[in-house]
Amino acid sequence: MLEMHERYGNIVRIAPDELAFSHPDAWQDIMGHQKGQSEFSKANWFYHPIDQPSHVVNESREQHGRLRRQMAHGFSEKAMREQELMIRGYVDMLLDRLHEFCKSGTPVILSDWYNYTTFDIIGDLAFGEPFGCLQGSNLDGWIKGIFDAGRLGIILQALSFYPLVKRTLLSLAPASVKKAQDKHKKLTEQKMMRRMDKEEGRPDLIEGLLRKREELNLSIDELIANAEILIIGGSETTASLLSGVTYLLLTNLTAYKKLKEEVRTVFESQEEINLISVNKLPYMLACLDEALRMYPPIANGLPRMCPEGGAKVLGEYIPANTYVSVHQWALYRREDYFKDPNTYHPERFLGDPLFADDRREVLQPFHIGPRNCLGRNLAYSEMRLILALIIFNFDIEIADEARDWIKQRNFLMWEKGPLKVHLTRV
Repeated sequence: MLEMHERYGNIVRIAPDELAFSHPDAWQDIMGHQKGQSEFSKANWFYHPIDQPSHVVNESREQHGRLRRQMAHGFSEKAMREQELMIRGYVDMLLDRLHEFCKSGTPVILSDWYNYTTFDIIGDLAFGEPFGCLQGSNLDGWIKGIFDAGRLGIILQALSFYPLVKRTLLSLAPASVKKAQDKHKKLTEQKMMRRMDKEEGRPDLIEGLLRKREELNLSIDELIANAEILIIGGSETTASLLSGVTYLLLTNLTAYKKLKEEVRTVFESQEEINLISVNKLPYMLACLDEALRMYPPIANGLPRMCPEGGAKVLGEYIPANTYVSVHQWALYRREDYFKDPNTYHPERFLGDPLFADDRREVLQPFHIGPRNCLGRNLAYSEMRLILALIIFNFDIEIADEARDWIKQRNFLMWEKGPLKVHLTRV
């Protein structure tokens, strides 16, 4: 995508009915609030590859608005503070496990431990219980089912353009696949029933949906679909960014040294580090933002469909039913918008005059408009708290076998290899 935009410009036709855009104004034109106009709807082939209950991400405009209003409080800064004790409990468990590795002297696959932590946190926030990843030092079978379903979903997205082939292949699915799906569905229903039995008013991510369940006419399957999409969106993406920023810091030692100095100068004890106090770390925020630019957890474009009557994007008339998207990784690596785009420079987000011409508004990892990511506050809260506490507690050195870790393939999400590091207790 980057090569095509560099060769052909800001608008590239990548299929007979699909256009890719690479310009800061495209965000607003495609995803922004369209007063009195039809929205660019989510592309069915991408968001509905199979017939399943809808959720907040792929619902219609009207139902999405209703669901979002009920879920918004759970993602607010106030809710993050209410949930901080729970979140901190899992982060402290992570630190305890990493201290054990220090005593053993063995390298640690830090990318795995980031996943264990974010999955346990989001499990508690969505289903009222963790997955036991930190305790068991592995991914729960339920989570493995989610990853397997995600890989299958990507294949089904592609097959949506060949409906006959898709129907045939689905009908030929082996009995083992059907059995695994049934097992996953049963486990998920059990999780949801246990969450529904908990006390009312629990400050988590689906409390608002449970409270208004009848008014919103939500079935158990629809509640489950919403909880599952929160888990997928609120765990793997955060863990990927934490892995990415760790790698980028350890391979850019000047930035790593500056961050260590900031964290260990601002705080004298780890008890001082919390969701409020991490706001005193501007360099760390810049490190995270630069990591989001260089290693966005969702690297490709999430397609929308041009509404009836057509619309204008970047001043060009786009016919109805044309798919449009902004591919993040390609956009963020263009020299038109960022100086030295392939090098890690947190200073570009701190007003450094060397990067005065950067178009920082290009960076929209959580998207914009009425369907932007609800999880922004949660993601930044987790990332800043976890990174600050790890930097405070450990000196980190990347293992030789992980020096090319960032060279990865991407199938909606990054195919992360093991990010092996050596930890030394401070």
